[in-house]
Amino acid sequence: MELVSKFTVENRDLNSLHARAFGEIPKEIDWAQRLADHALTWIGAFDSEALIGFVQVIWDGGAHAFLLDTVVDPEWQHHGIGTALVKQAALEAKTGGCEWLHVDFEAELANFYLAECGFQSTTAGLLNLSTKVPG
Repeated sequence: MELVSKFTVENRDLNSLHARAFGEIPKEIDWAQRLADHALTWIGAFDSEALIGFVQVIWDGGAHAFLLDTVVDPEWQHHGIGTALVKQAALEAKTGGCEWLHVDFEAELANFYLAECGFQSTTAGLLNLSTKVPG
């Protein structure tokens, strides 16, 4: 397994990886454009030339970065690939000048992010804009 930062993204490969990991029909997302527009960095995990894991870091242009889209192919999960991706993302965010790396996660991923990857639990808020708009 090899980690590659800012690799040339093939939308087909990344859409397929997300579909396999989340058990859904592949969506047609233009990852290359999304990353170019919003990401500080992104990292792929590769077995030979096959994309088996991915994570991206977006940022505010200053001290804060946010981890998104951490995903590992189901056949490769529980082999340390996700942890390696997150740790590399944290290193690159720090190198990019960020002081804080934020992540949101579902309860079943708490052990992964808190124990394995070293994040601290915090209080945060979430507003679902599809169902409620402030005002």
